[in-house]
Amino acid sequence: MSHTLEPDDRHEAWMRAALAEAAGAAIEGEVPIGAVVVHLGDPAGPRIISSRHNEREATVDPTAHAEVLALRDAAAHLGRWRLDDCLLVVTLEPCPMCAGAAWAARIGGVVQGAPNADAGALGSLYHLGQDPRLNHEFPVRHGVLADESAEALRAFFAQRR
Repeated sequence: MSHTLEPDDRHEAWMRAALAEAAGAAIEGEVPIGAVVVHLGDPAGPRIISSRHNEREATVDPTAHAEVLALRDAAAHLGRWRLDDCLLVVTLEPCPMCAGAAWAARIGGVVQGAPNADAGALGSLYHLGQDPRLNHEFPVRHGVLADESAEALRAFFAQRR
């Protein structure tokens, strides 16, 4: 299996949807991270089936990261936990919990925006998606609209200081 997800012109459009979610998070006082899940196996063609942003503050839930919420919604939408025909698109490289959730969902691949030097678990600090000791590996595409993703975070934290 290839460890790198091949570039696709649609990745940027899907990342823009995730960035829109991130913008909504910032308005709500949440860290601006957005995620969408794209169902690649839809007979009508690939389409976004879930779209979420961080909700930790609103829900007082440490697990309410955009990725986890989007994966939950996608599984509910499809009526199954295996998301091997889906793509997770997220504005910031997932943390260990979110990378683990993608692994547990048997995600087909991840497209990520900005790297996460503090907690990145799909290449920066760890790579849970490509650890042969685990029973599922998945390809990752790094850096899609990374500057826009990083700027959303930078602006949010600059405003809070």
